[in-house]
Amino acid sequence: MKAQEKLLEHLKTFPNYNVAKNVIMFLGDGLSIPTISATRIYLGKKNGLQYGEEQELFFETFPYTGLSKTYCVDTQVADSACSATAYLCGVKANRGTMGLSASAPRKSCEAMNNASNHVESIFTWAQEAGKSTGLVTTTRVTHASPGGGYAHTAERYWECDENVLRDGLDPELCSDIAEQLVLARPGRDIQVILGGGRKMFRPVTSVDEEGDSGSRLDGVDLISRWHTDKLLRGARPHYAWNKEGLLKMDIENTDFLMGLFESDHLLYNLDTDATKEPSLPELTEVAIKMLQKNNKGYFLFVEGGRIDQAHHETRAQKALDETEQFQAAVRVAAQMTSEQDTLIVVTADHSHVMTHNGYPRRGRSVFETAGVSNRDGLPHSILSYANGPGYKRPTSNGSRYDISTDNMRDKDYRFPALAPLGSETHGGDDVPVFARGPWAQLFTGVLEQHVIPHAMAFAACLGDGLTACWARRHALRPEDLLHVPVAPWQWSPRAWATA
Repeated sequence: MKAQEKLLEHLKTFPNYNVAKNVIMFLGDGLSIPTISATRIYLGKKNGLQYGEEQELFFETFPYTGLSKTYCVDTQVADSACSATAYLCGVKANRGTMGLSASAPRKSCEAMNNASNHVESIFTWAQEAGKSTGLVTTTRVTHASPGGGYAHTAERYWECDENVLRDGLDPELCSDIAEQLVLARPGRDIQVILGGGRKMFRPVTSVDEEGDSGSRLDGVDLISRWHTDKLLRGARPHYAWNKEGLLKMDIENTDFLMGLFESDHLLYNLDTDATKEPSLPELTEVAIKMLQKNNKGYFLFVEGGRIDQAHHETRAQKALDETEQFQAAVRVAAQMTSEQDTLIVVTADHSHVMTHNGYPRRGRSVFETAGVSNRDGLPHSILSYANGPGYKRPTSNGSRYDISTDNMRDKDYRFPALAPLGSETHGGDDVPVFARGPWAQLFTGVLEQHVIPHAMAFAACLGDGLTACWARRHALRPEDLLHVPVAPWQWSPRAWATA
């Protein structure tokens, strides 16, 4: 019966050819397919289902699904910088670089300052179309994923001037990421900035609202500079550092919003004080309320960034809990918008090396062993990693470590890893893409990751490439696009004008 119901649901799905007024991109940092399957069970058990495996994450209900190939130009396995350049700027790049083409080597100030190496993001395309833009993250707002939307940098870790100096370079020549966000375009025109990372904006001599020191050595308070810049432009800015300051603000009388809720990354959801720090769903709701005031629409980027960091620590329970928060934020966005005019795309930047394995019986918690079926008579865990700090050293007699007495339900438990590394690595496997709304059908099949922003731009009529608006102006039906006489790399308004 359930299979027939699902079949009928698919039969009732028809492509939406509307122009997307709004685009919301959700990026689950490190959201691998095993992470999704394990989170289903984690959430299903929390929701009291008989087993748990039958649980669906909200974005899994979206009508269109594809896969994204995540490699960088120079490496098989991506980091969050080169991948951000792909899914936000539409160009594959070198590992560790953001907003630059692959012509720019890592850590090269000269290449970074060469405008011919710069690639613009969908933030710029949206702003040029008169749309509002916003970014939300659970990491520092200067971290690699959000930074790919506004920064041009040859080193992802140059988040403030102190990091540039540490590499023996001149911050006057290599503008740091926080400075680019506040002083350069498109960063200074992003109307909503919500996340962590206060220390990247404050001088090392200062103490912030929660008693933490800044990191900047240039003596500049970039939060103050951000506020002054908006006032000089006749706008009404609002800065928040805690949940109360965010939720009590007057949205209707605020034009620009910056919320930095931790000196570093936001706390893991399992560690946070919910009365002081807003959740990812709450941040998403405020961002949408701010951006939807623009009748021309908006582009919003939302990152569940700490999924990735929990995996690096092999703390699988925290990774799954962050994924639950992420899917809850997607649900909030869907409830606040219309599928008729808002394209929502959910994807990941790269995978991780966590596996969901063994033959555990249905309904078992994923934070347990898979049972004893091994030749040495010792159990193995249902979730484990190919490498990372969860490595369990053999005993003095050479036998494998016995995890049966470990408290695997502890939120900070480091799940077993095959190879000992200080930080677990990313994985090179493809990651999922889920989409709903106008032109969501474009996000099916196996895609190169850098196709994603071009497809979003097509749906929302952004940038200089082929768009749904061009097709409408020329009274083309979707099937007519099969016969357009130019190759993709030749797409431009001039080329299409003669098509």
